[in-house]
Amino acid sequence: MKKRTRVTHLPEVPVPPDARPLVAPIYQSVKFSFDDVGETLRYFAGQREGFYYSRISNPTLRQLALALAELQGRDACLLTGSGVAAIAAALLGLLKAGDHVVYFAELYPPTRVLLRRMLGRYGVTSTMLSIDDMAGLERVLSATPTRLVVFESPTNPVLKVADLAHVTALARAHGALTLLDNTLGGLHNHGGYDVDLYVHSLTKYASGHGDVMGGAVIARRELIDTVREDATNLGPTLDPHAAWLILRGLKTYFLRWDAQCRNALRVAEFLASRPEVSRVRYPGLPADPGHELARRQMDGFGTLVTFDLAGGIEAGTRFAETLELFSIAASLGSTESLVVPPALQQPRGMSEEQRAWTGIASGTVRLSIGIEDPDDLVDDLRRALERSIG
Repeated sequence: MKKRTRVTHLPEVPVPPDARPLVAPIYQSVKFSFDDVGETLRYFAGQREGFYYSRISNPTLRQLALALAELQGRDACLLTGSGVAAIAAALLGLLKAGDHVVYFAELYPPTRVLLRRMLGRYGVTSTMLSIDDMAGLERVLSATPTRLVVFESPTNPVLKVADLAHVTALARAHGALTLLDNTLGGLHNHGGYDVDLYVHSLTKYASGHGDVMGGAVIARRELIDTVREDATNLGPTLDPHAAWLILRGLKTYFLRWDAQCRNALRVAEFLASRPEVSRVRYPGLPADPGHELARRQMDGFGTLVTFDLAGGIEAGTRFAETLELFSIAASLGSTESLVVPPALQQPRGMSEEQRAWTGIASGTVRLSIGIEDPDDLVDDLRRALERSIG
């Protein structure tokens, strides 16, 4: 073989079955080849396993999907390039013109935009409530045939805890599907409830290091097949290398989750003792409104801590800019601690009543707690409170 050909057709390196790698390889290939046309046709007819094109399926993605489905207690998973792409894939795969959706003001803002503005353009109607208003949910479901109820628990950033059994029972009684954004709840939580579909931002806890983006829709197989049919043609595909990085991060998921939950509780207890702080929300605090629900529903109370400063946006800005170990940044769930000050998370496009539903006040600060030594985190918070507020 000539050299110009060899660099395109590289030598094969067979791996003996008794010399397996302990780390799965990255199948960084767009395309796969069967030995003949007949086998390719059998693959497309669903008569054999295999891979053909990575927008459809890829071995690295398959391994990640299998692991995530098992963690969430379901049998199928669709991977996407981001958490928002997972939400969009689920909504577009399930909804059509004339369908009605119930969602909540406490939802992740891009989800609200998708439902209200983008899907609204295509004839999907929606009703927004507060996750605290279960009587309102029952009234709407009783009055309006509804295809889907979309909710989140705990909510971001105020960490309200939804009553999963109540929400899902109401939806089931009225023939509606449920979609839970379980990103803040963790990859291993809430699988024992009658939720139809889960969405996760793998950018957060799954990868854990803030260096890769990804998303997942997890459900029983027939629902994933429905969502996958449209998603394959829309193309929100997760890259194989990103999938491999998430697989690597997944190995330390429980170590990080446990450590970050412990640190978050320590931070929440400290903030609850400070006179500069008017309210602390963390489900792990016994005084938190969601504590009993979270204790029943979750293993670990999560890694976000939210609190209010009486001085509003200005006080929150001074506080965030005084911190040394907490970076002012979006996202959550990675190893380093982050802060989102009030100026960066005020609700938009809502009435005053709807803004009140979110629980976000003018002085609301969100902390994402990392794996640093908790003494250092508490010392940093103490210094920032004393220098900026005291």
